[in-house]
Amino acid sequence: MTTTTTTPTVAVWKFASCDGCQLNLLNAEDELLDVAKAVTIAYFPEATRAMQDGPYDVSIVEGSITTPEEIERIKHVREISGKLITIGACATHGGIQALRNYADVEEYTSYVYASPEFIDTLETSTPISEHVHVDFELRGCPVDKYQLVEVISAFAQGRRPRIPTYSVCVECKRAGNICVPVAQGTPCLGPVTQAGCGAICPSFNRGCYACFGPQDSQNCHGMADRLMALGMTTEEMTRAYRTFNATCEPFQAESLRHERARKAGAEEVEA
Repeated sequence: MTTTTTTPTVAVWKFASCDGCQLNLLNAEDELLDVAKAVTIAYFPEATRAMQDGPYDVSIVEGSITTPEEIERIKHVREISGKLITIGACATHGGIQALRNYADVEEYTSYVYASPEFIDTLETSTPISEHVHVDFELRGCPVDKYQLVEVISAFAQGRRPRIPTYSVCVECKRAGNICVPVAQGTPCLGPVTQAGCGAICPSFNRGCYACFGPQDSQNCHGMADRLMALGMTTEEMTRAYRTFNATCEPFQAESLRHERARKAGAEEVEA
């Protein structure tokens, strides 16, 4: 008697994004080959033209929702997916394109496009979780390829992914980095940012840009006070908290606090 076994099917989807997170999955190379033995890559336009129809056991989604069509499309993806994982700052917090949430989109399109009347877009860029249920979010701009492989492996094995939620400072200590804000007075968002990048920027004597979003016990208010003591202005603080994760609540609240202060013409930010 023979026993037929099947491997979990995985689909990879793209919404409004730069493709960087999908490329990091392809850049995993040897690790990806091991993952491919445990799952069936059933739908992945970035990597192959061989497609299998759904439903799929796991769907991995890159990108934010920026058009009316994408709202309907993500609902369909959710319907045909057993588990849905979002990857990258765009999918988890709206991404850099969420800067439109603080601006006039019609004004932007009039500058960029010769015929803006043909552009069908939303006023905002929003994370996938605002539209459908998400089973797991993997942060980063882009995501770390090893974390991505860990997430896919975990769901294929029916377990919870082992992804850290502590700050980039822990990674700096492990790497033996000298703290750039303490030693050099360089503004750095590492203390309020979730680990995952391997402390790339501080390893090259640059401050952290918070591309992995807020860590689990952040103090954005206190961090901002410290950065302003290092010389950052209210305008610079607003930009710092909006760069990659503009719609993430802790960062959004802090950026709005500084924006209000700037509009009031004050460099001293009220609590």
